[in-house]
Amino acid sequence: MRKLLPIMDAWCFTDLDGTKSIVNLPHTWNSLDGQDGGDDYRRGVGIYEKDFPCPDFHKEKQLVYLEFAGVNASATVTLNGHTFPVHHGGYSTFRLDITPYLQAENHLVVAADNSVNDFVYPQKADFTFYGGIYREVSLLLVSKRHFDLDYFGGTGLAITPDATGRVRVQTYHNGETVSISLLDGDGNVVASGAGSDVTLQIEKPHLWQGVCDPYLYTCKAELFASGEKTDEVSARFGCRSFSVDPEKGFFLNGKPYPLHGVSRHQDRKGIGNALTREHHEEDMALIKEIGANTVRLAHYQHDRYFYDLCDEAGMVVWAEIPYISEHLPKGRENTVSQMTELIVQNYNHPSICVWGISNEITISTRDKADMLDNHRMLNDLVHKLDPSRPTVLACYAVCGPFNKVAHITDLVSWNLYLGWYVPGLFLNDLWIDFFHFCYPNRCLGYSEYGCEGMPNLHSARPRRGDHTEEYQAIYHEYLLKCFSKRPFLWANHVWNMFDFAADARNQGGEPGMNHKGLVTFDRKIKKDAFYLYKAWWTTAPMVHICSKRYTERTGKTLFVKVYSNCDTVTLYANNKKIATKKGDRIFKFRVAWDGETEIRAVSGNVSDRAVFRQVAKENPSYKLNKKTAGGGNWVG
Repeated sequence: MRKLLPIMDAWCFTDLDGTKSIVNLPHTWNSLDGQDGGDDYRRGVGIYEKDFPCPDFHKEKQLVYLEFAGVNASATVTLNGHTFPVHHGGYSTFRLDITPYLQAENHLVVAADNSVNDFVYPQKADFTFYGGIYREVSLLLVSKRHFDLDYFGGTGLAITPDATGRVRVQTYHNGETVSISLLDGDGNVVASGAGSDVTLQIEKPHLWQGVCDPYLYTCKAELFASGEKTDEVSARFGCRSFSVDPEKGFFLNGKPYPLHGVSRHQDRKGIGNALTREHHEEDMALIKEIGANTVRLAHYQHDRYFYDLCDEAGMVVWAEIPYISEHLPKGRENTVSQMTELIVQNYNHPSICVWGISNEITISTRDKADMLDNHRMLNDLVHKLDPSRPTVLACYAVCGPFNKVAHITDLVSWNLYLGWYVPGLFLNDLWIDFFHFCYPNRCLGYSEYGCEGMPNLHSARPRRGDHTEEYQAIYHEYLLKCFSKRPFLWANHVWNMFDFAADARNQGGEPGMNHKGLVTFDRKIKKDAFYLYKAWWTTAPMVHICSKRYTERTGKTLFVKVYSNCDTVTLYANNKKIATKKGDRIFKFRVAWDGETEIRAVSGNVSDRAVFRQVAKENPSYKLNKKTAGGGNWVG
């Protein structure tokens, strides 16, 4: 049967400058320079070399594949002098049949290339394109009679369930007969059958109900040849249905299910995108804590393990490819291959409900006719590969409602930063209502909205552009109220759950970063806006005092703002009760100074504490240094 042999340790890495070192995977050479600003991080070819003995396999009955889960962005693989076709696409799995080229001792060379070119996406975007082998590499031993491993990195198993318990299972293989078993969460067989394309029925199915009850079944497929079992694959799936209504929003299993969530990038401070499973798990725990029920996995195919975590957590996922910012006339083939890989490799995940075709493609596209034609082709391709899910794209802020690109896919969302890059939070209301008036039958969402927020910058009078934690909170307060009045929006995704590296940026006094996250890049600080969403989206009682890091204050009285999902909050100053107020998530108090003032906010069994000091002059460290703050938005 199948055997997976990871080869992650002790690779010889030749850096772009010729320097050699021994590294363990996952690895990227841009973990530092891709995060320090200046947009001069190293892009080129890094060489990884590994010697390994021939695995113990039956040469008459078995094959050996080399499996890469992610090499950015193009990978040229050479084994014992034989070079395989180049894989173009830095975020997907690919495999190579290396059986004919194996020797007793083997020398493997992988050239990872994140150079600038005009045919592999992404080439222009507001994030760092880390180079390297940043996901798992393994040897896969499998029978010569096996489920397909050569079609765009898939597993040879496609499961299409619905909410009635009807499950279609398609398998692709070179064996003779296939046996299918469907197992419940306890491992009991609930349906079985035989054939390469079989439809089974689960009686009284336990539905995948999003974050409330993300119940998963398992499909096991066994392959036989000459009466002998030669291969086995399995995948989890969920029985569910979903739809989108232009007036009532998203429905899960026939019931209204308003989608509110976040977007996520896959990198970390000092690590880049070479994440471990523990990193992915921590990210999911934070997303769950905030009460999100949907995740936009931007702007590329994420690690397969994170899709598994989304299945388990009940997140509704928007999955997309990095067809972004600028249409490349020579990149059509690459959009097809990346889209096909995304769908084939992730088809079975119940969490994925929409396939994203592109993001902000009109930013700097010149050949608009070719771009539109490419989009129509991709839209048709997605519907052919997966008729069960709708398509979507994210439009650039200045891409008007009448732009043709906004009307190609089944759904559409906009990346709008009204109230941040341009003044006027009220413009969000006007824009949404105008689009909905013009296109009442078009399903509209917000794919990105956000505001830079630095946890070290503060103001008693926050305003647009100051990068303070306080203005970020005010911005999100407004948008949450705006969305609550418009249930027709099919989904809203905060930009972003976490700060992330964008080496072309220089904002907020920390170059190389996008600070719109609700959590800092190192995942150590949850900004006030994080707790605002927690108050809005969760039900377990919570209380949070805002601006705790703004410890030194001027003024005759102390202003205290509290976020809570409770009906009432009582405030104490130096153990003296100040007031009890009723409210809706946002509670505001004025407190007379009493020397160094300890503030406690209490509601039922939950409380929070902060300490503030009255000072005569503003602490200059709380203000943005305009000389070092850099410019505005990234330059494409």
